[in-house]
Formats: sequence, structure tokens, C-alpha cells
Amino acid sequence: MHGTLTSQAEVTNVSTHGFWLLLADEELFLPFADFPWFRGATIKQLCNVERPSENHLFWPVLGIDLAVESIRDPSAYPLMAAVTASEIVVKRA
Repeated sequence: MHGTLTSQAEVTNVSTHGFWLLLADEELFLPFADFPWFRGATIKQLCNVERPSENHLFWPVLGIDLAVESIRDPSAYPLMAAVTASEIVVKRA
């Protein structure tokens, strides 16, 4: 039986190039070049992140699910969406 996950995700910094996400004692950078779905998001939307399990992150307002491993090693997950700035639609909270 699994216990309750106590390790949460927290956005610690946002720049024009991407944002940093703190997971327990590990800080990961998500560059907008590799994760374009976040480019048009507000800081409030970026910070609204849930960690339902150890390797799963979810941004409910943005409808984005990511495996933590895909952030640690994006080259191992080559199936990344290719979108242009005009294709990005962001829901406003």
C-alpha cells in the first residue's frame, strides 16, 4: 500500500526563457523552447501545479500533464509538440 505523497512541486523562478520547478530537493528548468505549451501562460497559471504522484505533474488550468522524467531528460522523449506562437491558446483564470 502506498503512502500519501508529501513532496510537492513549486515554481521558484520564471524568466523569458522558461521556469524553474522545485521538486523536493531537486530544481529543474523547463525551457520554453522544449516545453512551448507554457510560453503564453501567466505566472499564476504556471504556479498552479499539482504532483499527483512521484513522476507525474499536472497543470489543471492549462490542461498539461508531464512525466518528471521528461523534464530531467527531454532527449529521451522525442515526441514533443511543435507549435508556433499563434497556435498557443491559454485559458485565462
